[in-house]
Amino acid sequence: MSPSAPLRVGLIQTRTPATHAAALEHVAPLVRQAISEGAQFVLTPECTNVLQKDRAKLLPTLTALEDDPVVNGLREIAAETGTWIDVGSALVRREDGKAANRQAVIDPTGAIVATYDKLHMFDVDLPTGETARESATYTPGERAVVIDTSLAKIGLTICYDMRFPALHRALALAGATVITAPAAFTRPTGEAHWDVLLRARAIETGSFVIAAAQGGFHEDGRGTWGRSIAIGPWGQVLGKLDHDEPGVLMADLDLAAADTARAAIPVLKNARPFVGP
Repeated sequence: MSPSAPLRVGLIQTRTPATHAAALEHVAPLVRQAISEGAQFVLTPECTNVLQKDRAKLLPTLTALEDDPVVNGLREIAAETGTWIDVGSALVRREDGKAANRQAVIDPTGAIVATYDKLHMFDVDLPTGETARESATYTPGERAVVIDTSLAKIGLTICYDMRFPALHRALALAGATVITAPAAFTRPTGEAHWDVLLRARAIETGSFVIAAAQGGFHEDGRGTWGRSIAIGPWGQVLGKLDHDEPGVLMADLDLAAADTARAAIPVLKNARPFVGP
């Protein structure tokens, strides 16, 4: 790709069902739509492969990443079309038998070339009465990941990670100019914080932030915010779905804008160590 050519990305917004077979049937046409509209890099949301909050129903259905039918279905599409596909996250069984919330980047040959396990677990009691305990189901990751693709250096995050600026700074310092933020964000926190958090992460790192989201009310009873969004390194909104319905958001990323933003406000260079209070 020419250095001056924009990177065309497709963000997939889903309402993932509670079974793997239905999830693949749901997401595959949306991924194909994005590719037909010129996407060179496609990002799907958190929990692309299944969305089921009942642990007793979910855990027996999980497989290793390489055996997951949704991931393998998307690998086939990547190889068939010669497109990078980032499975924003798949809920999978780890090698030790525990569960992981794992992002998987698929190259144009269909190979999985990078994975990232969600670092930060969303354990909270919301004022609405809704409770989340991700750590009861998933083992958190231990490492940040930047992948040097043929398109750009891309840093990987998942959902709740967006509330932790240090992770995004580390990704930017490692060379990432695009940061993924696949999510299944709750509706109360989404309405209050979704846009502002993602724009802040873009501004403070001088990076593009692309956030593909789950949206609407799901079979398992949960509600997610939707509003998938692409943000430039100056904090500008490049595109947004203003709803929670399944769909595709296309955005063109002028990657040179990251260097321009970082030169104008060199926070990555100007930070100093300090003694805490």
